[in-house]
Amino acid sequence: MKRLDISRTARRLLTSGLTAVLAAGLLASCANLNYYSQAAQGQLALVSDSRPIDDWLADPATNPKLRLRLATARQIRLYAVQQLGLPDNQSYKNYTALTRPYVVWNVVATPELSLKPLQWCFPVAGCVNYRGYYGKQDAQAYADELRAEGDDVQVGGVTAYSTLGWFNDPLISTFINYPDAELARLIFHELAHQVVYVAGDSQFNESFASAVEEAGVERWLERFGNPAMRENFVKYTARKQEFLQLLLKCRRALEQNYASGASDAAKRAAKARLFARLQDDYAVLKQSWGGYAGYDRFFAEPLSNAHLAAIATYNDFVPGFRALLARERSFGGFYAAVRRIADLDRDERHRRLKSLGAS
Repeated sequence: MKRLDISRTARRLLTSGLTAVLAAGLLASCANLNYYSQAAQGQLALVSDSRPIDDWLADPATNPKLRLRLATARQIRLYAVQQLGLPDNQSYKNYTALTRPYVVWNVVATPELSLKPLQWCFPVAGCVNYRGYYGKQDAQAYADELRAEGDDVQVGGVTAYSTLGWFNDPLISTFINYPDAELARLIFHELAHQVVYVAGDSQFNESFASAVEEAGVERWLERFGNPAMRENFVKYTARKQEFLQLLLKCRRALEQNYASGASDAAKRAAKARLFARLQDDYAVLKQSWGGYAGYDRFFAEPLSNAHLAAIATYNDFVPGFRALLARERSFGGFYAAVRRIADLDRDERHRRLKSLGAS
């Protein structure tokens, strides 16, 4: 199969963008050069190996299952643009077939007796609570360095991410076979990052995208879903909420433990007990689901604070965003209101969203 031809001008622009990233890495620290280099090479490979969906659909060698998935993704993207007001650009018009299960692996870390994640700062994206690698071994090697310094660390595979419109994000083999509603959820979420993004405020950004995905999937299912799809998504959402509540319960107990006046040794012992209880409670919850194993991957590595560090990031402000959408009654008005909140300073931004959620 032929690869997508990138024009000389487009390739020059792409290369200049990656060069800027590498230059930023050099200015920050020579030690970061390898990290920025793998990030630039990984993104370049992702873009250059993609082909337009139309080419895949026209190719008689395309697997029939993939053909159906790509047609479904194209319909979902069209709905996102026409009904949700999400960006109508070149994102998700191409498809990339990878030979690995994840597009990147994220490293998340916290101190041993704290749930506050470490942060890494990058050009454009600002400061975020993770560090991404295109190779699993590279991610594991960096995780080992952090563990050697005494930090709690989790390495997690990621099926998709947004470049915030800087590049044309493709559909990828890592998520193309998701059930329809899950595929819609992911596309809506990643496109939402291109609408509003505040550098350095992951809590705001991820909660906003999560609110858009939830509202978008609800509407998409009303239009295109059948009874079986709706029932399956209701079950999926219920399991997701039950699992989230399980994690939040453990997180609250850990926060109380670390804030107590106990000795570090006592805190470590309580931490071990709480994580053991989390595993036991998950086993009970999984049994109530009839053995559904969709969250087993969460327990693939020994549990640590890093597993729970990002829970609030994706969920804390979702009620506030949902309330704002209900008040504005249209996605266009909602996005405009979100942009106004994004222009506030961080403390006032968070206070406004908490107030909206409480109401």
